[in-house]
Amino acid sequence: MSFKNITVAGSGVLGSQIAYQTAYKGFTVSVYDVNDEAIGKAKERYQKWMQRYQEDLDATKEETQQAYERITFYTDLKEATKDADLVIEAVPERTDIKIDFYHKLAEVAPEKTVFVTNSSTLLPSDFAEATGRPEKFLALHFANEIWINNTAEVMKHEKTNMDHFYQVVEFAKEIGMVPLELHKEQPGYILNSLLVPFLNSGLSLLVNEVSDVETIDKTWMIATGSPRGPMGILDIIGMTTPYNINAYKGQNGDENAKKIAQYLKENYIDQGKMGISSGEGFYSYPNPSYQDPDFLNK
Repeated sequence: MSFKNITVAGSGVLGSQIAYQTAYKGFTVSVYDVNDEAIGKAKERYQKWMQRYQEDLDATKEETQQAYERITFYTDLKEATKDADLVIEAVPERTDIKIDFYHKLAEVAPEKTVFVTNSSTLLPSDFAEATGRPEKFLALHFANEIWINNTAEVMKHEKTNMDHFYQVVEFAKEIGMVPLELHKEQPGYILNSLLVPFLNSGLSLLVNEVSDVETIDKTWMIATGSPRGPMGILDIIGMTTPYNINAYKGQNGDENAKKIAQYLKENYIDQGKMGISSGEGFYSYPNPSYQDPDFLNK
């Protein structure tokens, strides 16, 4: 059985990308978020994604508009999931928020519905029992700028039914992703097992006053040929996820992570500097200094 009706719960930076990519590939998509304000912000994001698809994929205005018209918005979870074959959860990266969400989802979703989490660092087994259907639950993790960085990490937990696992693998292909199968739980999956320590190393250099934003990025860019350094990458991701990851680690005794979380909150989140999405983070957009032709020579 292939999925037809898709619900994406959470309309933040990545949740909105997942929903739009899925609609762009022809699926009917329901988007759920907690209130009208969140939905309003999401609708603004979709306008950005439509423009990026035209720029990056040479999509026509008609194609991007048709994709948008396949999306319906809801603040009622029962309505959003009433016909769902698949629910993709993209709510904030906190265990308590996700568990609370799954308890509510389990009460209203049809029996047929498969649930997947887009959690970037937490494990499906952390929420499996809360779903009420652990055999129909697994992880499907996307990278930011999904239409270009088209990876989809598919990770099972010990109670996941393999039929549903391969169903999700097939769905990932259908929406233009390259599915990356993980048959054992791994914190951080493949991508973030590599990426999070790298980004936190950059943040540690900054927070502990070893070096500044531009020098940290310049070092990485010159030495590896990468188009961005860790701080530029963090601006794409946004400040919320790295803050939540480090705050969680800080609560569990990691003093350096606690320091990073506090730094991000005071210097960026509290000041509305959320990265590319807000026009300012470690750099100012749309023309960050790391894209200056002379950046590496300064």
